[in-house]
Amino acid sequence: MRRAVVALTTTVLLAAGLMSTAPTSAAVPAFDHLDPGGQPDLRERLPVNVVFVGYNRRQVRTGEFVDGLARRYQPIVRSRAFYGIEEKLGITYRYDYRLRFTGRRYEGRFFRTLKRLSRPAPLTMYQQQYNDQADNVLDVRSNSYIDAPSVERWLAANAPRGVNTRRNTIYLINWYHRRDFEFHVYTKTNEPDPDTGYNFGAQRDSRKIVAWGGTTAADEENGLGSTRRVWFHDISAGPESWGGSWNVDDGDLDGDGVADYRIPTAWEYGPGAYRPRSALTGDLAKLTRYVGLDLLFTTSPLYPAELPTDEPPETINVDNNTYEGWPGTNASREYVTRPLLMAELGELLHRDQLSYDNQDLRYAGDARRCYLLLLEDESCYPRLGYPPFANLFLQNTFQLKRTQDDRGRVDYELPIFSYAVDAGVGAPALGFADDNYRDGTQTYVFAFVSPEIVESGYGLTTTMIHEVGHHVALSHPHDGYDSSSGVDFEPTGDFFFAWAGDEANSMMSYIDLNWDFSQFDLDNMDRFQAAALIEATNRLAGQALAADDAPRAYDELRRADRLVGRSEAAFAGHHYRWALRLAGRAYDQALEGAGEAGVDIEQAQLRALVADRAARQASAVHQPGEFIDTLDPDGPRSQP
Repeated sequence: MRRAVVALTTTVLLAAGLMSTAPTSAAVPAFDHLDPGGQPDLRERLPVNVVFVGYNRRQVRTGEFVDGLARRYQPIVRSRAFYGIEEKLGITYRYDYRLRFTGRRYEGRFFRTLKRLSRPAPLTMYQQQYNDQADNVLDVRSNSYIDAPSVERWLAANAPRGVNTRRNTIYLINWYHRRDFEFHVYTKTNEPDPDTGYNFGAQRDSRKIVAWGGTTAADEENGLGSTRRVWFHDISAGPESWGGSWNVDDGDLDGDGVADYRIPTAWEYGPGAYRPRSALTGDLAKLTRYVGLDLLFTTSPLYPAELPTDEPPETINVDNNTYEGWPGTNASREYVTRPLLMAELGELLHRDQLSYDNQDLRYAGDARRCYLLLLEDESCYPRLGYPPFANLFLQNTFQLKRTQDDRGRVDYELPIFSYAVDAGVGAPALGFADDNYRDGTQTYVFAFVSPEIVESGYGLTTTMIHEVGHHVALSHPHDGYDSSSGVDFEPTGDFFFAWAGDEANSMMSYIDLNWDFSQFDLDNMDRFQAAALIEATNRLAGQALAADDAPRAYDELRRADRLVGRSEAAFAGHHYRWALRLAGRAYDQALEGAGEAGVDIEQAQLRALVADRAARQASAVHQPGEFIDTLDPDGPRSQP
């Protein structure tokens, strides 16, 4: 905890007679990088490689393709925007697109690799359903499985000349027009659920995919050995379930009465096909912009990167509280794999010291009443004016003191409430990360388990990892914000194709093929936290300069200014983890300076929080349906 460190440092220096009682300089510093009271100014010219494998310039019109892309991106806090509040992070990306068409030699090597990796397989359920469509242009008569991580590894290590896969790289693949083509889908089958042993990749046809990427260097199952940033999409794979390419007859796939825009297979472009050949360029641009950029490479946080604490925390307790309502089952023991939970969260929150504890609570009284009323869409506190979906938030808020058992020992208790219920009771979802129903500030994580959920393949662990990912800022890789158009989108209607973003090695997806955070998740989280720390540094600088003893802070603020400059340079150079570390050091310098200037840190931070909240309280009560994570065992869409 930094306050204790600052106080101790000051005491030691006074005792040693080393702290001057006079200001070191009366001149107010001129800062090059600090903006007291202001936002960060983090800028990055971001290289984006787009590699066309199996396409030619007649099929893909490069001018039209680039015109479909965005020039820059400025992240916002999405949860604030749902209340009409625009809160930018102080980050600006400018995209530097580098397009590359591969030649015959490279394509020969790559497609021979696909054939070597392919294994004969029966048609998937969705390939057969595609064959049963009235308007399909051909029938899929054979199929092969190809291991997706092996293809990602090959593409990461065997880039065309001039393509650096350490920078964000999209491979757009089309095998269809070659003589050696074979129908195929990609698989990932080496990460069963840690609590149940159920293997979604092996056992479900809905998890046979056409895209993959984002694996980290040290991923336990498929680590690339060094940091790479690769995502590939193969239009000649499938047809598949996730992106809806199996269905070419029906406009509305998810049953909401609106036609859903999907990316079809390669052979469904052309005369008499699902889409005209002229649409191919625009579809590849959509995949690149809305999936590759908006959902994977440069995302917006769902919740604020600043956790709801008076200072950026250094110690976080993952505080699980389990309502044990499944007779004969201790869910917190049987369905939480603690080592995996803490290992994965530790990779994401690497600058914090994490701890975990659980306490079992009785599923009785208001806990049971509010849960059952939520399932019936009725409020358990109707006089308060909140929607029924707020039942669990309100009940646990009223009883919060009994669950906060680490107060004073850690900087932040991250509250998780898990509900284990008996067969037939039902669950609202696998889990959700809730807000405060006022201004989009994150509050609690909820997770659910029951005999039906376990039968579907899930325990509590992976739900908890996913929902904590939301709580600390991360969005899904299938919904997000497009900065250039100002549109926050979900994978439905015109953006149905955004489901493709789930086909990545990200714990934040719905596809259940892995339990790790992707390289893209880690990059974005480091950027978000660097911005948050620089904003906190600016706030402290403003408070220090306004204090009566402001000159005492000048030396520390000058050091903070230099460290912010180094953080900005590291960010611009794509060194996100180093940018975060430097931002943390800048914050520490500003915190020490504010303390020497006589700022009451706790009171100043409290006033800042109160002012921020007051500015946001004019919003209507919110029902955050977009945060609910599906319980549908075959994926998040309606399937026949």
